[in-house]
Parts: sequence; C-alpha cells; structure tokens
Amino acid sequence: VSDPSFYVDGDLNLVPQRDVLYSSPLLFIHGLGAHADDMAQVEVTGLPGQLGHSLRNILGLGQTLPYRSKRSLLVPPVIVTENQRAPFPRIIGKVRNMGDEKSGNHIFRLTGPGADQDPKGLFTIDIDTGDVSVSRSLDREAIDSYQLEVSTTDFAGNVIEGPAILVITVIDQNDNRPIFKERRYTGEVLEGSPTGTTVMTMMAFDADDPATDNAALRYTIVRQSPDNPSSNMFYIDAERGDIVTAISPVLLDRETLPTTTYELEIVAKDMAGSEVGLTGTATATITITDKNDHAPEFTHPLFEAYVYEGSTGVVVNLTVIDRDDPTTGAGRALYSIINGDPAQSFEIQTNPDNNEGMLSVVKPLDYEATAFHTLLIKVENEDPLVSDVGYGPSSTATVHVTVLDINEGPVFFPDPLTVTRMENIPVGSFVASLNATDPDILQMQSVRYAVLRDPAGWLSVNPVRGTVNTSSPLDRESPYVHDNKYTAVFIATDNGSPPATGTGTLVIYLEDYNDNAPYVVPSVARVCEDAHDMNVAIVGGRDKDLTPNAAPFKIELGTQPGLDKTWKITRVNSTHSQIMLLHSLKKANYQLPLLITDSGVPPLSNSTEVKVQVCVCKKNKMHCSSAHSHRASLLVLLATLLLALLCKYHQNHTHVEKMEGMVYFLMTLFKRGLILK
Repeated sequence: VSDPSFYVDGDLNLVPQRDVLYSSPLLFIHGLGAHADDMAQVEVTGLPGQLGHSLRNILGLGQTLPYRSKRSLLVPPVIVTENQRAPFPRIIGKVRNMGDEKSGNHIFRLTGPGADQDPKGLFTIDIDTGDVSVSRSLDREAIDSYQLEVSTTDFAGNVIEGPAILVITVIDQNDNRPIFKERRYTGEVLEGSPTGTTVMTMMAFDADDPATDNAALRYTIVRQSPDNPSSNMFYIDAERGDIVTAISPVLLDRETLPTTTYELEIVAKDMAGSEVGLTGTATATITITDKNDHAPEFTHPLFEAYVYEGSTGVVVNLTVIDRDDPTTGAGRALYSIINGDPAQSFEIQTNPDNNEGMLSVVKPLDYEATAFHTLLIKVENEDPLVSDVGYGPSSTATVHVTVLDINEGPVFFPDPLTVTRMENIPVGSFVASLNATDPDILQMQSVRYAVLRDPAGWLSVNPVRGTVNTSSPLDRESPYVHDNKYTAVFIATDNGSPPATGTGTLVIYLEDYNDNAPYVVPSVARVCEDAHDMNVAIVGGRDKDLTPNAAPFKIELGTQPGLDKTWKITRVNSTHSQIMLLHSLKKANYQLPLLITDSGVPPLSNSTEVKVQVCVCKKNKMHCSSAHSHRASLLVLLATLLLALLCKYHQNHTHVEKMEGMVYFLMTLFKRGLILK
C-alpha cells in the first residue's frame, strides 16, 4: 500500500494499522502474483473538514448517534477485484453491530441491486455474523459499483437498526485489450512536406478503468513497408497517436520514391506501454500525393502532319512526358496554339486517355491559297507549377502541316443566278449565261455544263459555253412556278481524274403576259320570286394574270337582243358588279349570259353564264326548281307556243306538218339564244 498507515489483510480488506491522522486522497495498492502484476487505485473521499482526519472519524467510530446511543451498525465499504476465481461464495467484507446488547437477539439483512434485486443473489450476508460474500466473479466493465442497504431485525422481522448503506466497489483488472475502431486507416501527405508534418491520428479504445494504467495507451510503429529510402520515414506520438513525417522534404519526393503508398503497422499497448500491457493492432496506409513540381515536355521539338484540302478532323497527335501524376491537375496537360493560325483554322484538345494533344483542322484548308502551315504549340498543366519550377523550351513544339491537293469541283458564281424574263417568249430565246470556274487553277482544266433539274422541261444549256435557252414556252401560271419564280439546277463537270462536279441554281423571275381571259364568280345565284328587292347577286371577276393584265374588269350583259328588258348590270368597283332584275320572274332556273373583259393590252374577253334560280320563299326557306335551266325567261313563252300549237293540232289535223316545222324552228332559235321574249 502506498500509505504505510494501511495494510491489506488476507481477505483483501484495506485495514488501518493505527489511528490515521491524515491520508492522501489517493492510495495505490500493488498486487503481485505468479502470473499477474496489477495495480489498484483507492480514492479516499468524504473527509469532513471539521472532524479529525483519523480513520476512526472517517468511518464514524466513536460518534454519538442522536437517537440510538446503545446500538449502531458499522458498515465499512467493500472493495472487490473483478475476475476473481473460484471457490465461491467468498467473504469480501463484514458488517458489525457496535451495540452492547447480545448479538443473539437479532439477524442481519441485505437488500438492494445485487442482493434481492437484479442481479439477484450476487451478494449475500450471514444473518448471524454479518459476513458479506460474493457468489460469483464480477466484471467491472459491466458494473463498477453496487450500493446496498444493511439492517438488523428481530426474529419477527421488525427492524432494529438501519438501514445503513453498503458500497461495494469493483476494482479493475487489465482484462481488456486496446481496440482500434477500424482495422485499416488511410491518410495522405503532400510530397516535399516539412519534417514533422502531421499525416493522420490513430486512436484506440480500452474498456478498462481510464483512471488506471490498465487503460493508459501507448502507440508504436512496429513495421513499415516498404522500408526504403528509410525504415523510419514516419514517427508516431506515443501518447496522442499522431503520425508525422520523419524524413527530410528532399527525400519525400513522389517521383523518386520506390512507391507512392506506404503501409504502417501500428500497435497500441495499455499499462502505459509496459511489457505486461495488452496490445491491439491496426494498419495505416499513407499515400504520398503529388504537387506540380515538374513541367510537361514534348517528346519531339518538331511534328509533321499531312491533310487533304477541304477536309477536317484530327491530323496529328502530339506526345508529352510529365513526371507528375497524370490523374491530377499537376500531370494533366493543356495545349494551346500560340502562333501560325491567324484564320483560326486549327484547334488542339487534350486526349483524356493518354494526355496527348490532338491537333485538328476545323476550317477546311485551300491548297491553292496556302499549301504549307507552320504552327507553334505550347503545353502547360492544369495546376500552376510550384514557385521554384518553370516552363522551359521543351514545353513548346513546332508543327508543320502540309496541305495535299485534290480535284475540286467547279464553283458557280453567282449562286444562285437570278434573271427576269417575260413568259411566253419564243422557243430558243436566250435566258441566262452560267459561269462556273474550276478552283484547281494550277491544273488548267475545262468545264462542261448540263441540266440537272428542270421541273417543267423548259430549258436547255450549251455544254461548252453555258448559255441557257428556252426549249418550251415559259408559263408564269404553271404549277411549277412559285411566287413568279421558276427554279432550275445545273451541273458543271471538269475533266480531272477523277472528274469533279459542282452544282448551281438558276432562278427565273417571270413577268406576266396577258394570256388568260377573265371569268366570273359565283356561277350560281338565288332570288325569291316575290322579293321586293330586285337585286339578284354581286358577281366578281377573276384572272390568272397580274395587274395590269387583270382588273379593273368590265362586266356586261351578253350580246343577245332583249336581255336589257329583264336584266341590268351595275358596276360596284373595279372587280365586282351588281346583277338586278327589272321585273319579277316565276319560279324557274334561268341561264344569264355575261361578257367579262380585263384591262390588258390588248384586252381579253370571256363569254360566260350565271345560273339564276328564282325560288319560292316561305318562312325563311327557299324552294327552288330542280329542273334544267332556261335561257333567260323564255321557258314560259316556249311552253305557251307549244300548247297553242297542240290546240291548233286538234282543230285541224291537216296542219300537222306545219306545226312540226314550227316546233323545230322554235327549238332551233331557242338553242341559239335568238328568242328572247
């Protein structure tokens, strides 16, 4: 015992050897066996300041109780070491009755958690002697202390003394190894870091009493793999578990180290690292990360590329070397064209798979304009270089691009070619002269022309001169003409090997010629036979031609005599006129002849007819005749004449031939429109 005023008896009770006037707050008890070496710590608490410091005073011996002067219970605290071995039960303490009465007239009783409460039966008390026993081994990591109550009763169960508190404290043994939360830990440190740079922290947990050495952990590195360039590249703080670099910044060079990953085996030992301490093991994997301390360099100062004129795409791959990590910004390359591309015909990008620079043509090159290009290319890293490193001459390269000639097709100029021509010009008339030139000016090639697309088949072309003439009349009103424009496509072919072709478009704007007579719409009109309003309909003129070969239109009655006795035409505007009745007509269909004339020079006229239906109108409904139309109002007259002839026939059969001749004559006049009334 660290304090000589105390000793430990055979039952492991801490006993004062004499009156204790003063004791330190902590006592340490060292137990040594054949197979164990352990330390227990005893905390002395509850020393009343106004009392003396003797153990007798601490334990309450000699105090005068306010109500029970002749009887008291002495219940000293009990200390039990965990993991005790059989045999059980084992006496661990003793409760005494300090009264002057005979001990045979009372019994001891123990209650509380561990006695008559869960975990039941762990502690028992001898009812006669007051000996306290433990029935099985204890585990401090499960329960580190118990608080029970001790009392004395008579044989009838009546409480005589108590209850008094019995505290049983479980003393820790080093029965738990340090445990790391994970088996493997990872960390990283930047190359070139100063010595002593913290990489990571290892931390283990020990379930033993943290106030004792049983849980006092110390950390060590027992293995480093690989072990070069030094077997002690890292150091671990024994108490905190911090892993720091122990190698110089110069040697901590990612590009010269045998590997970028080091594995450390870390051991945590309790008992403050003593030989008898228990251990736990974990692995720390440390990665040496890269910084941009090496500039990229081209593998060649000069690269050559060949590309056909008119083509695009990648023409050459530029290769570089960079000692930094290619998966980071310190090793990834960025390329740029710094000279030789004023027209921005080229583009360079980084291939993410191999870090090469892919030089591409993005605007087709022209052999006849420039057959050779010289580009200056620069390579950098995504991340900036460290301060003491710069880009050198090897970070630039020259690229020679040779343009290869190909046989290009002839080019029309202008394209499209637009001309204006009058429709209906004579067949064989000149329309346009095509102009196609061959870009291959150094080859002195000839060009021949042909029609590629002529929807209406109106045109022909001279294969040598390129002159276009009409082979059929041009018709502005044709369905192949849109917005007065007719479009044809021609092809030009050179005599190269192999021949090359080009196409050009000819747009002919067709001027109008008065070649379409006008016509009247609508062709049918309806009117009520008893209508007070004699207006029949408003009719308008239509013409496929354009102004001035169309409106204004002149609409008038046909030339048949007598039409003006029944009908009247009044002009409304330049395109429409009003048809009116001069007197009522009976229900029937009438065919009214009209004459419409346009304003062209010379003008064109068209004789047409409007079907006028005279209908019976009742309750807003029109009942019209479904019979064939009659020319003007002569149907009634013809019917009357025929009826009169039939009557005459019955009176005189000898005039049959004359009547037949008359009917035939009337029908002929009717068909010719000569009978008007």
